Amino acid sequence: MSETATAVPTPSAAGFALPVRTGHSSLSVAQYIIDLCARSGINSSLTPMQVLKLVYLAHGWMLGIHGRPLVSDAIEAWTYGPVIPVLYEAIRRYRSGPVAAVEGAAPLSLDQAEQDVIAQVCDIYGRRTGMELSQLTHQEGSPWDQVWSILGKSGRMSNDIIEQHYRRLSQSPG
Repeated sequence: MSETATAVPTPSAAGFALPVRTGHSSLSVAQYIIDLCARSGINSSLTPMQVLKLVYLAHGWMLGIHGRPLVSDAIEAWTYGPVIPVLYEAIRRYRSGPVAAVEGAAPLSLDQAEQDVIAQVCDIYGRRTGMELSQLTHQEGSPWDQVWSILGKSGRMSNDIIEQHYRRLSQSPG
């Protein structure tokens, strides 16, 4: 059985319901990223921090470029940056070692836009260390920074804030 993004009906101009994609399980996206990075020779030993940040970055870029989420799970502002708690719980046992498999991950059915965003994120960010990725997500004005400064640890990061940030980045030159 493969996992597909959840579809929520929404009204259309013609009166028919059109599906609105609400994202995939972060567990399945994480496993896809781990497999892609290993298969493509980008990085065959991703740590939990790298996996968490790569899933977050792919989600952010998906929102910013395509206006729809990649993952359906909640994202929170934690000390070392954005964290998806359900994914953290699934991979934390690896500590600082490479994540071999994400417990609970199901095969994914990704559309071309999702595949492209994930591939680009892996190519651009997949060789960076967990701390480098953490610092990247901590930049002043980032969604993490906005939520952390107002709500502190474990503040929920909304897709709206994430989308605005990555849309701005996607439209800026260079």
